[in-house]
Amino acid sequence: MPLRTIVLTLLAMLAFASNSLLCRMALKDAHIDPASFTAIRLVSGALVLALIVKLRGGQQAAAGSWPSACALFAYAAGFSFAYVGLSAATGALLLFGAVQATMIGYGLWTGERLAKWQIVGLVCAMGGLLALLLPGLSAPPPDRAALMIVAGAAWGVYSLRAKGAGDPTRVTAGNFLRAAPLATALCIALLPRTAFDGIGIGYAFASGALASGLGYAVWYTALQGLKATTAATVQLSVPVIAAIGGIVLLSEPVTLHLFFASAAILGGMALVILAKNSARNGSG
Repeated sequence: MPLRTIVLTLLAMLAFASNSLLCRMALKDAHIDPASFTAIRLVSGALVLALIVKLRGGQQAAAGSWPSACALFAYAAGFSFAYVGLSAATGALLLFGAVQATMIGYGLWTGERLAKWQIVGLVCAMGGLLALLLPGLSAPPPDRAALMIVAGAAWGVYSLRAKGAGDPTRVTAGNFLRAAPLATALCIALLPRTAFDGIGIGYAFASGALASGLGYAVWYTALQGLKATTAATVQLSVPVIAAIGGIVLLSEPVTLHLFFASAAILGGMALVILAKNSARNGSG
């Protein structure tokens, strides 16, 4: 694999994990409400992606769609409101699990069949997700966990709709542009609860402009040098990076509950991905 692809992939994974860390830091350490964070993130992401499309000299015709924009907005809003009560690691893990479950569920609904080891991996991952949500001292708040699962399902829908939709950077730019006014409307609707300071705005801008807008552009470039299975597998690193960042930057504790649930979810998903590739190659 070319060094350029490796570097771009690493930067993209760091950017995706940074979204969890920036949102958690903004809501925990700064003074900003989830609706304002969502609006600033989507507006700044739309501006950066529009600039990237323009600098690349691509066609300026409208791209994306309103259904995809609504899914993007649902993801971003659910993500922000969920992180009011979730650690960076737990939030990233729930998001990742919900995304994968949505995409796998869609595949089964459209007639895909799972190989033996894929079924084992899926059961393992779903068991880990249920274990993570079981009531206990380290269990996440049910309402916030539900919001993150909804956010993950919305992102899964968004990802499925993106397949075959055209140039991914242009499509993403168009969807961010459409989602931005939806987030702004939410912010206005919750105006009595609006609160923000310079640090909170900075975190939200970094999440939108850098971790989202620039991060997606970098990822789409890296994808050109990655096999589909490799691209799916490397995304398993995002919750791990978020967990490490949460420990280092936010002093979040690592519990055995979270550790074993994470191992089950990520290990199960890795088995689903790798077994699928093995089946395609006729070796399993």
